[in-house]
Amino acid sequence: MATRGRKPKPTALKVLEGNPGKRPLNENEPIPPKGSIKCPSWLLPEAKKEWKRLAPSLEAMGVLTMADLTAFEGYCQAYARWREAEDFLTQHGSIFKTPSGYVQQVPQVSIAQQNLKIMQSFCSEFGLTPATRARIIAAGSGKEDGASDDPMEQLLKGAW
Repeated sequence: MATRGRKPKPTALKVLEGNPGKRPLNENEPIPPKGSIKCPSWLLPEAKKEWKRLAPSLEAMGVLTMADLTAFEGYCQAYARWREAEDFLTQHGSIFKTPSGYVQQVPQVSIAQQNLKIMQSFCSEFGLTPATRARIIAAGSGKEDGASDDPMEQLLKGAW
């Protein structure tokens, strides 16, 4: 049986966004361990480059943990396959003529599209798009020394 409705957001992401729905937060949500995150040797070379480009910043933001490695590996592999298909299309074009004279699309067009969709879904999970980042308020941003923790005082200061 499939689950209904939207996927629930992780509590940490709700906190970063300021809990816009004002619903009670899950206090018992499991927190994955932060461990030694290393690039797997089996990734494609282009996937390793993408790993090395993004992993340090995702780990620093607390988005990439030991529990998220498989999803991030999937993103990196999809990126590498997308790049491979796009490179082929750049060199050879997106259509060819069959021996019978019909014009057809090369398979790399659908390969590129499928991997781009996979990348897009992983990007939203890791906050890698401007739209998902816009909803996140980084911890510690905007709070000055001596600023009050009282929500009413913060509200009143913002209104005046």
